[in-house]
Amino acid sequence: MVNNNLNSVGFLDVPVPEGIDLIQAIQDLKKEKNAIILAHYYQENDIQDIADYVGDSLALAQWAAKTDADVIVLCGVHFMGETAKILSPDKQVLVPDLNAGCSLADSCPADEFEKFIKEHPAHKVISYVNTTAAVKTLTDVVVTSTNARQIVDSFPHDEKIIFGPDRNLGNYINSLTGRNMALWDGACHVHERFSLEKILELKKQYSDALVLAHPECKSAILKIADYVGSTSALLNYAGKSNNKTFIVATESGILYEMQEKNKDKIFIPAPPNDSTCACNECNFMKLNTLKKLYNCLKYGQPEIFISEEIREKAKKPILKMLEISAKLGL
Repeated sequence: MVNNNLNSVGFLDVPVPEGIDLIQAIQDLKKEKNAIILAHYYQENDIQDIADYVGDSLALAQWAAKTDADVIVLCGVHFMGETAKILSPDKQVLVPDLNAGCSLADSCPADEFEKFIKEHPAHKVISYVNTTAAVKTLTDVVVTSTNARQIVDSFPHDEKIIFGPDRNLGNYINSLTGRNMALWDGACHVHERFSLEKILELKKQYSDALVLAHPECKSAILKIADYVGSTSALLNYAGKSNNKTFIVATESGILYEMQEKNKDKIFIPAPPNDSTCACNECNFMKLNTLKKLYNCLKYGQPEIFISEEIREKAKKPILKMLEISAKLGL
């Protein structure tokens, strides 16, 4: 069954039978279709619970590349589904809602990025994984927040480099490495919104709290952070630390996993500057729901499609990332 509203709304708007146990139904469909569910840390709690694997962008890419499942359901945002399809062209790759985009990826249109590259001849192009497949075709190597610094450092220090699309991550790497990479002027709407003033107020209230920040945050936030790292790095740091209280400056979905693995610790979401809300969520990530996941598995839609020409070109920088990451033990 194909719903005619798919193209207009981005997901299968099909009623779910009343009284159905969605969790059990999803588990049954997954077994029936030999499917695997991959979820990003920023997904809703119930989706994290039902996923076969929960991780950050690098981990999801690695799992997509090695799974034996016939169907991959990527509960994250659109570019993550594209990455899975690029690495697994023979598998059906589904996403619960095609509207789950990415503000950072949207800030870097491929045609404009190509012009930027031509304005900087003889530069290696390093692109953050939060980009479309089209932008990846223009890229020499893809990076994630987990491996960005190490991969940049794998190039000679005098190598001319373009880094895109996240200016905050690029600036952070420049500050750590002493490089002067040419930066594309893009940013994530979630990490841009954190309020320095409100975080400092929380620090007064919780004097023993450590501030954990994602490198997509603005430099002012990173300067007052006790630890800066990728989503998985923040999770690992919180687990190993003897500290009991943390203020976390990244998408608030990660707090669920942090709390699950550290029952005796307190995790406080860093507040945004443009709202009275106490947390900062990605509205795109939260578009995925159990109902959409159920319909996605049941009807095999929405599905990710990529032309073979783009897929082959986009695969090269991803494989280069995985190769360098493996050599560096990341």
